[in-house]
Amino acid sequence: MTVRDALAETERRLAAAGVDTPRVDAEWLVAHVLGVPRTRIREHAEVDGDALEPLVRRREAREPLAYVLGDWGFRRLTLKTDRRALVPRPETEIAVDRALAVIRDVRAPRVLDVGVGSGAIALSIADEHPDARLTGVDTSAEALALARENAERLGLEVELRQAGIEAAAEGWELVVANPPYVRPEEWDALQPEIRDWEPKAALVGEGIHEQLARAARTTWLVLEVGDGQAGPLALLLAAEGYFEIRISPDLGGRQRVVEGRRA
Repeated sequence: MTVRDALAETERRLAAAGVDTPRVDAEWLVAHVLGVPRTRIREHAEVDGDALEPLVRRREAREPLAYVLGDWGFRRLTLKTDRRALVPRPETEIAVDRALAVIRDVRAPRVLDVGVGSGAIALSIADEHPDARLTGVDTSAEALALARENAERLGLEVELRQAGIEAAAEGWELVVANPPYVRPEEWDALQPEIRDWEPKAALVGEGIHEQLARAARTTWLVLEVGDGQAGPLALLLAAEGYFEIRISPDLGGRQRVVEGRRA
């Protein structure tokens, strides 16, 4: 099958299935089969149509592209991705930016990632602040298994254990998290890629940011939030005795990360 025909047919099918970015996704799938970067697919004349077909069918079913491909880029890392944890998102890179900023001058900081998932936050901090002592906790044994696989293949050291919010009370220089923040009433309106494939327990929740803010015994707290949640959380942090409170936008300009410092 020619690469040109494969791209055109895959784009047509994905568009018909309602995929938002059919051309880009078609390029990713063809590049995956070719084993080359997406920018180099046009250097090839032919692609194995039999190998491409099952991947296209999965994406037609609105399985997230990251799951179909089996790995996904996050900052400087390439992480294994599957249904055991959320797809790492660009918005979460802002939380990592802020986490790294607040511990930049701290020697061997103790850092806790609550709800570690695939390990995106914890592993990125371990990669970019090499003397940090990272711990990642999650209530999902499946997510922890995925995080371990990513840590091992990347050669990064992170302590991983099954726990929840209570771990934040142990005493840290930094507690960072991307807690569930989708409200239950918003679930049915989510895209099929999210609603039908990603773990609901990692997405839907209310009041978890507030619980973390109250429970954490930490110098710094850095939390990713949903739309409209940053302002109220910043006020709560102030009421709980945090200071140097800051709200950071994501690349789309949405208030995405709230941080605060405790004495």
